[in-house]
Amino acid sequence: MNALSNDVKQVFEQHFGQAPKHLVQAPGRVNLIGEHTDYNDGFVLPCAINYQTVVAISPREDSQVAVVALDYQQQTDQFNLAQPIASHPDKLWANYIRGVIYVLQQKGHALTGANIAVSGNVPQGAGLSSSAALEVAIAQGFTLMCSLPLTQTAIAQIGQQAENDFVGCNCGIMDQLISAQGQDQQAMLIDCRSLALQPVSIPESLQVMIINSNKQRGLVESEYNTRRQQCEEAARALGIPALRDISLSEFLQKKTALEPVVAKRAHHVISENERTLAASQAFKDNDIAQISALMKASHQSMRDDFEITVAEIDALVDILDQVIGERGGVRMTGGGFGGCVVALLPADLIEPATVAVEQQYPTVSGLEASIYVCQASAGAGEIAAMESAKKVKA
Repeated sequence: MNALSNDVKQVFEQHFGQAPKHLVQAPGRVNLIGEHTDYNDGFVLPCAINYQTVVAISPREDSQVAVVALDYQQQTDQFNLAQPIASHPDKLWANYIRGVIYVLQQKGHALTGANIAVSGNVPQGAGLSSSAALEVAIAQGFTLMCSLPLTQTAIAQIGQQAENDFVGCNCGIMDQLISAQGQDQQAMLIDCRSLALQPVSIPESLQVMIINSNKQRGLVESEYNTRRQQCEEAARALGIPALRDISLSEFLQKKTALEPVVAKRAHHVISENERTLAASQAFKDNDIAQISALMKASHQSMRDDFEITVAEIDALVDILDQVIGERGGVRMTGGGFGGCVVALLPADLIEPATVAVEQQYPTVSGLEASIYVCQASAGAGEIAAMESAKKVKA
């Protein structure tokens, strides 16, 4: 059991005077390619990462839910399942938990009261889906505790609905689905319409590096919603259900029917879907040069057509590209306007890439980046069961 799990278990025991019945984890994620395609019914290629949210949970004999959050100075929240669940007026973290429980109730699942302790090491506000990890971990905990008949995909959908309907962020399904369904050493090609999943091995020669620009992400929600509206407007004008329903060649013939800005947004999504499918094949073929070219084209499309990068992110990508070249790839990842860059690179380039970022990025940005070297990891589950499975594999 890792230090994070031990801390959560220990605080649970101190706070509630008993050992938790279940200890579950759900990971954050990084999207390797396929940006702003998920809410357009398109394709994405994320992997779960070895940074997670851990939840300790036990049933109560009454209908109260009591929560202690280690990451917020052990702040607490308490509410009654027998009463309508409302948003907490000033604890945003609590609303992700309340939202999941609200959706479970709305779907008719019989829940007991619960004692919960929660903590995570997914960097917050960096676009690595700390919120999805929390939602999935809570849903996973209640599924185990109450023996709910929920698949991992259903758990992901509950997390997404909680964020959409209760928290009020209009996210797609990718973040919750990869948190619930990730696999060790695999990326996952997700069809965001059918929710079909296809594991794709990351070439053994490549490491996953995440570089947080530490640029505060301003205007994220308003700009995100604007991009979403523009994509929907493009689909309507093209007479298709969603932007995944048209090929790039057909779009290029029809794009003059769209407002210029709307056409640029659609061009990104349609071309990004094609890049994501091509990248999945390149992973299978171990074609590193093709992966490199596709990630570069993805970043340029986000910068020029979707216009969601910022100067600091573009600088980071340029710094890393100078080191990595065709031996790997680099692009912005996440919603945009700050956040993180993802790089795939061989182990021998990790040190020179790190040195380049540490030496050059502060000069051009006035900021220092945070660097994480990650492994593609398993999705949500009970920690003891997952550790047993790992021992069996070993």
